[in-house]
Amino acid sequence: MKITDIRWEKVRVGMEPFKISFATIDAAEIMILKVTTDTGITGYGEASPFSPVTGETIDSVDAFLRTVTPGMIGMDPFEIERIHFMMDHTFTGNGAAKCAVDLAMYDIMGKSAGVPVWKLIGGFRGEIENDTTIGIMAPEDMAKTAVHFVKDLGYRILKVKVGIDPDDDIRALALIREAVGPDVRLRVDANQGYDVSRAVYALEGFKKAGVDAVEQCLPWWDRAHMAELKTKVSGIALMLDEAVHDEKDAAALLAGGCADILNIKLMKCGGILPGLKIADVAGAFGATCMVGCMMESRLAITAGLSLIASRSCAAEADCDSYYIFDDAKAGITGGFVEENGVARLYNEPGFGVKINF
Repeated sequence: MKITDIRWEKVRVGMEPFKISFATIDAAEIMILKVTTDTGITGYGEASPFSPVTGETIDSVDAFLRTVTPGMIGMDPFEIERIHFMMDHTFTGNGAAKCAVDLAMYDIMGKSAGVPVWKLIGGFRGEIENDTTIGIMAPEDMAKTAVHFVKDLGYRILKVKVGIDPDDDIRALALIREAVGPDVRLRVDANQGYDVSRAVYALEGFKKAGVDAVEQCLPWWDRAHMAELKTKVSGIALMLDEAVHDEKDAAALLAGGCADILNIKLMKCGGILPGLKIADVAGAFGATCMVGCMMESRLAITAGLSLIASRSCAAEADCDSYYIFDDAKAGITGGFVEENGVARLYNEPGFGVKINF
């Protein structure tokens, strides 16, 4: 099998403003990649760049693809390690752009083998309990949103964005817990918004609200203080996200005693192959993983869910951006169905996603 043609197009979708500690997001802008082979099998990939985390823009993704894809013509999609080697030796970073290529290769491999990607790469589970995310608002509004997600939509896990004001954050979590009751799981994402002292203060308040885990309290580069924070906190798991871009980061952070859980995002690491490497490093250290997302369509969300489905150590899912992304405008359907916070992957070859492109 050989690659014969590669094309891509940009999709931009507006959305209700969503606030995190360092940004307010009001649109999703992605690149859809289409790869055709000499067997007639076509695979699709997606890049969802987010410059504060991946250092990319939609224009840099376009420049990456213009540079890399001519050299991919004639390559075999099953030679996925070779394809990543070529991309990594052409560009450092550029995780979202590399992810688009990686996902298209896995979609082709699954279709060629006649199996879904989640089975092709491991096949541990086909059903995944997903969370949904509450952005930063007034604490009372965050509690109202939590009630809507739990009572109206059936979610049993909530992820709450914090990181601007610890007192407001503690109050928000207390109000959310009071509103949703004791049986809903809560996790918190500070998006690098704290320093050590503010983090210790906030985490003590979060423990009173029964929070399971707190994600990326400190700046991504501050490994020394991540390890210090770990020694000062008990009774609540510490997760890292922006600090983890590849398996080398994963090994260094876990060996340094910086985290209990790693958040893998395909757009950070470059797709499924590097995501599997991170998960396997975490498993070797006895840690667990969550797979998260940027502002992604159903295509990339299906890929993230497939990674979770493939590994026992990938125990948590934060793959919820598809519900604010207008998949109908992008012409994207399939992949999975979600009901009451439980996603069920399709048992179709590749990602099982249909795209009008």
